[in-house]
Amino acid sequence: MDRQPPRTTSDAIDLYIRTYYSLLRSSGDVRVRAFEEAHLYSESSLHLGARDATPDVAAFAYSAARLPDCMTVVRRIVLGQSHEQFEAAGLAVQSWRRVRTRGRRRPLRWDGGETLAVFVTSTSDIDDLVPIVTAYQIEWNKLRRAMTESTAGARLLSGEEIETAELSRVLGIDAQGMSTLQAALGVNWEPSLREMAAREADFFIRLLNGSFSEYQRAAQRWWGGIEPSYLRDERPRRRPVYFVSSNTHSLSNLIGGYSRLHRDELVEFVERQNPEGLRQPLEAALARADEDEVAALSYYLMRLFIHDGQDGPEAQLARRAAVQQWDSDSGILSIESPGHVDVSAQLIELSSIVPERLDQRVRMKGIESLANSDAVIINIDYPLGMAAFHHLSRLAQGVNQLRGIYVMGKAATLNGRIGDVMISTVNYDEHSKNSYLFHNCFVAGDVQPWLREATVFDNQKALTVRSAFLQNRDYMSVFYREGYTVLEMETGPYLSAIYEIVSPNRHPDDQIVHLSNITPFDVGILHYASDTPYSRRQSLLSKSLSYFGVESTYGCAIAILRRIFSDEIRRLATNE
Repeated sequence: MDRQPPRTTSDAIDLYIRTYYSLLRSSGDVRVRAFEEAHLYSESSLHLGARDATPDVAAFAYSAARLPDCMTVVRRIVLGQSHEQFEAAGLAVQSWRRVRTRGRRRPLRWDGGETLAVFVTSTSDIDDLVPIVTAYQIEWNKLRRAMTESTAGARLLSGEEIETAELSRVLGIDAQGMSTLQAALGVNWEPSLREMAAREADFFIRLLNGSFSEYQRAAQRWWGGIEPSYLRDERPRRRPVYFVSSNTHSLSNLIGGYSRLHRDELVEFVERQNPEGLRQPLEAALARADEDEVAALSYYLMRLFIHDGQDGPEAQLARRAAVQQWDSDSGILSIESPGHVDVSAQLIELSSIVPERLDQRVRMKGIESLANSDAVIINIDYPLGMAAFHHLSRLAQGVNQLRGIYVMGKAATLNGRIGDVMISTVNYDEHSKNSYLFHNCFVAGDVQPWLREATVFDNQKALTVRSAFLQNRDYMSVFYREGYTVLEMETGPYLSAIYEIVSPNRHPDDQIVHLSNITPFDVGILHYASDTPYSRRQSLLSKSLSYFGVESTYGCAIAILRRIFSDEIRRLATNE
């Protein structure tokens, strides 16, 4: 008999969520310090040192990577859903500077002074941002306290250079912690540290409205930026769609093949600059003619190659244009931030794919028949949390036939290692409180052949959390005892959208929902582990996947493309 997982939402985390949502109903600015007590006692697994006097540099680094570099001068953060909302509040954000973060895609505008505007596309942005800013403020003030209570801090404020070892001693952190702090603050870490020592962090947050209908309007604007390209030629009917939620590089690299077919350019770039110390691994892979390893390195290096600015902005723009033109000739159209929503999309026409450019691992018998296909892959840069629900729901309204829905993303694993791949067939969604049972079209054998180091675990159970910070060890332990080993942020919202695509009703709440036998299209969900919260914090708080994550990312992408190609070849052969 099916049974719901226990109602295990931590009381402390519930209190935290209720605290910030109730306070953000205010029409004015709210001090972040109003959230601090609830944050401290939530015992977040990402902020285990919150109540310690010693700075928790891992939590600070995690937060700093998801905030822009201008945070050292920002005092006020305003959250809104549209330009119109900001303008009605007297904030002319369209003229403000665009700023970005290293660890989170989110549209941000900075007035050059103390105000940062944040565009939110779902409640998940609020659940994500508030704990991040709160943790950042708590740790900022710990760092400041340690600096101002020492003579070294006074010397730092006066502009004097301080030895890293002395700073490490003053802050009470080891050499690795100091390296983490420096990386979190970036190349200008010393000026940033002076800014932090000079003033106490006292941020204000204001939420401009926050209605469900505004989130839907944002999704409508997003689809409105994609639809003209999807319908760009005259056809008797809208084309079949294979929907993929992944990233903007995997499918284009596997299909377009620019890096493989312009290898000399990449090799010259690596020999000249040795980015991230990858010259020796690339030379070794080339020497032993290891094509899979060379491809993996080339795919990872492509981003660094395209964005390399050492030879000037014109050369950088020329490289980007050349790659985009190559991709276009391979049937790949990229749409950056459609509708001014920061969820980029790619339209891949299967009839325009050039078989000779395909990665050898996705070539298969009958691939040439795709020239007769009218289908298109719509790949989106996976959105955060509930934005996944809004985007898939709107896309489904605009297309005629969905052939498959495939999701690839990062997750925390409670029983594996960083880089392992998890395939789930059960999901508990914190948003709807539903337990979803579904048929995942992928099994371990679809991914494992494309991996050398990582392991694939299928038949797993996934937990969709509201935010990385909104979980603690006790909370995870209860789910772990129930067999839930995958923690992520998008599966539940996607499954809620899938339910509404195939059902005449809105998705239920707090129910066991069987999707296994009612979806007329593929549902494939793959996660690769980027965090291991039970392994003594060997996680993304202190370790970036960087090149280490390429194998699992492309193993998943290969499995998805092979599934799409084989289904479309079969469809064309049977004239469905």
